[in-house]
Amino acid sequence: MLKTYSLTDIGRKRKLNQDYVYTSLERVGNLSNVFIVADGMGGHKAGDYASRFTVETVVEEIASSYEQNPEIILGDAIDAANRKLRTKAAEDERLFGMGTTFVASTVFGGKLKVANVGDSRAYLIREGAIGQITRDHSLVEEMVRMGGIDRETARRHVDKNIITRAVGAMETVDVDFFEVDLKPGDLVLMCSDGLTNMVRDEEICSIVSGEGELSDKARCLIDTANENGGRDNIAVVLVEPFAEEEGKASW
Repeated sequence: MLKTYSLTDIGRKRKLNQDYVYTSLERVGNLSNVFIVADGMGGHKAGDYASRFTVETVVEEIASSYEQNPEIILGDAIDAANRKLRTKAAEDERLFGMGTTFVASTVFGGKLKVANVGDSRAYLIREGAIGQITRDHSLVEEMVRMGGIDRETARRHVDKNIITRAVGAMETVDVDFFEVDLKPGDLVLMCSDGLTNMVRDEEICSIVSGEGELSDKARCLIDTANENGGRDNIAVVLVEPFAEEEGKASW
């Protein structure tokens, strides 16, 4: 049985929550389930509008798609949301320049398919270890890949919040896709950078791998981010793909 729990929090410094999450354990179009985190950006309420509009549009597009391939379904939906978001921005000067990060996933046939734009992340937590599934589309990530800085320096870098891709930023959107084979006992975490900028991966792993319900773990992640400064909105989606099969894995 698939289980999920999602939570957002405004944090301790922001006046508006521009993070938006969506989860469905019920079928949406030809996808058996859908999980989404979006982190909006823009001026007065524009980021809030961008994240919500993009998520709602993607869900509508998924529901009306006749495609069977999850990658095509998600890619087409994100493309459509990008076009529609840019149209909205052109119609209202208060929304000019808005955009959003976007990470979505679906569990199908023992696999996790993930679509990503920006620096919101998806992680796999397995047997007490954490691995980042997605790859950040950010300036500091490019610097890390080029060997200019290490991971620890990247965490503290002054430009760590500059992203290189976002839904709504360009006429076309470049989406990365990832696929992971799932095993009983696995947990999937999707989150905005309001969590990962405040809490190290090792501590995230400890919380998610610990005892308790998904709701307890999600609240603990957000509380920890706020205790560490809470400088941004925080969004968390936890997914347990094989909730009823714990302990049955054959490693």
